[in-house]
Amino acid sequence: MQKRVGYRPNVSAVILSSKYPDQCEFFIAHRSDIKNAWQFPQGGIDEGETPQEALMRELQEEIGSNDIEIIAEYPEWITYDFPNVISKKMYPFRGQTQKYFLVRLKEGASIDLNAFEIPEFEEYEFVAYRELFDRITYFKRKPYRRVIDYFIKEGFL
Repeated sequence: MQKRVGYRPNVSAVILSSKYPDQCEFFIAHRSDIKNAWQFPQGGIDEGETPQEALMRELQEEIGSNDIEIIAEYPEWITYDFPNVISKKMYPFRGQTQKYFLVRLKEGASIDLNAFEIPEFEEYEFVAYRELFDRITYFKRKPYRRVIDYFIKEGFL
């Protein structure tokens, strides 16, 4: 795991619907605590946890299911800074360093945004690639594009 002072170790899931590979739809969710902020599920890595273990735990907490198949892992950690409005909430961290996974929901997997005590998301959608970057919150667009471009270049998407 990459550790950088001031940056929270984190995992992020690029979730494809169970229709993949026949149809490529990306799961995005609207945060319940930030107006108009749509993103991929993500979360911190606990002490002693591997990125894969954190991925499975975070998916269970955030979308109520970790019934997924891991298709690929982005080979590097991506670091970004929080915008000022979020950095106060995330103190003492000034940003995150993330490990991204491309995953597919298994057939029949159900999503329950209220599975955890305090839901992180209030709604979700599956969107096509052409809609994705118009919907994602502005400060996540650059890292998301980098990751998705890699998965496209490697033939996963």
